[in-house]
Amino acid sequence: MTTGLSVVSATTLTPSDIEIATRAADHFTRLYYTTYDSDTRVVDLPQFYRPTSTLTWNGEPVTGVDGVKNLVENMPPTKHEMHSFDCHPIPGSQPPSLLVVVSGNVHPRVFSQSFMLLPDSTAPTTKPGEVAKYYIGADTLRFVG
Repeated sequence: MTTGLSVVSATTLTPSDIEIATRAADHFTRLYYTTYDSDTRVVDLPQFYRPTSTLTWNGEPVTGVDGVKNLVENMPPTKHEMHSFDCHPIPGSQPPSLLVVVSGNVHPRVFSQSFMLLPDSTAPTTKPGEVAKYYIGADTLRFVG
């Protein structure tokens, strides 16, 4: 039988957890969009995903590393300008999964993108206070203007 205390401790995030998650999301978004806009994106961008990852790009679903690679191979060069992001740590694991919502411009369009970032169990173990390593479990991009 589970006590109320153990349920609360498994689902409660500390201010430190939230601060570390926000740093992880900031690091992730900067690296992701820099990679997306690079000349090597066809090779490098799929590394953010796993075979089970899903991406919905303006209503069109693709799955896995190969699906992402096929999608970006056919896109013209991009230049993303991120205006804001929000990070929502999802309690239940340590480090927590992250829901990251981004808004910005990719010339000349306005976009909104949501990521479900999952802790990367294959990455080296992080020390307390370090930013965890994540991969994209799910990704949805929509042009909104």
